[in-house]
Amino acid sequence: MNVQDLKQKAAELRLHILKTALKAGKGHVPPAFSWVEIGVALFYGGYLHHRPSEPKWEERDRFILSKGHGCLTLYAILADLGFFPKAELDHFCGPGSLLAGHPDTEIPGVEVISGSLGHGLGVSAGLALGAKLNSQKWNVVTILGDGECQEGSVWEAAMFASHHRLNNLVAVIDRNQLGATSFTEQNLTLEPLASRWEAFGWDVVTIDGHSFEELNIVFSDIRNRTSLKPLLVLAETVKGKGVSFMEGSVGWHHRLPKGDEVEEAIRQLTTAKTNLNSSVSMEMVHGS
Repeated sequence: MNVQDLKQKAAELRLHILKTALKAGKGHVPPAFSWVEIGVALFYGGYLHHRPSEPKWEERDRFILSKGHGCLTLYAILADLGFFPKAELDHFCGPGSLLAGHPDTEIPGVEVISGSLGHGLGVSAGLALGAKLNSQKWNVVTILGDGECQEGSVWEAAMFASHHRLNNLVAVIDRNQLGATSFTEQNLTLEPLASRWEAFGWDVVTIDGHSFEELNIVFSDIRNRTSLKPLLVLAETVKGKGVSFMEGSVGWHHRLPKGDEVEEAIRQLTTAKTNLNSSVSMEMVHGS
């Protein structure tokens, strides 16, 4: 997909995410919205090797969503790609549903159970080391929340990964500046976050996590890295991206829109999607 296609896909998925949560009456929408572009770039940009018809394909890249509460984005992507029927989204968090409130290995395309924060990077580092020991060429990509980086287990895994020179490991921090109940810097200071990861022996790149141009640049290089260090992508994002009254707000973590908020949220997301479609149509007219 080109950048315009990726933008359209992101707008489409945000609308699906919100409608899925509204139908279920539950779900962490703002934490899902903040990493939509990251997920779209990875899964649709050709940077993750995967086969929806063969989820356990041995040569696949391993993707770990450590911030498992943001799973609505992952579910929307996996369903759209054909890992499981889209109809499963209608049963999100329902009785006997395949799709629970946090990722589970019963779901095609999900590698590990996640959502208990602080564990994803350790699991990812173990997978990456196993690949190295077995001379496998696949990569491991993990998405962490920034609030999650206040967990000590994250830094233990960071040390482990640099010690073992796991250059087949890419960690992306969804740096939206917010935890569940407060801003990260008010709760427990993370800054200077980039410098801290560098001190732990990682290569670090800071980007706009909503810019496909910047995401494409950093992800396009993950198979050709000459560095022996693991890579940390510090993706600066906005929690609740796409809905103005959710964006960057402490009050929006697992809360869902109610009353007039529902109509306004859908209106904003639909308008964004429509505007992108109109932009493509105009480009085609002028291009012809």
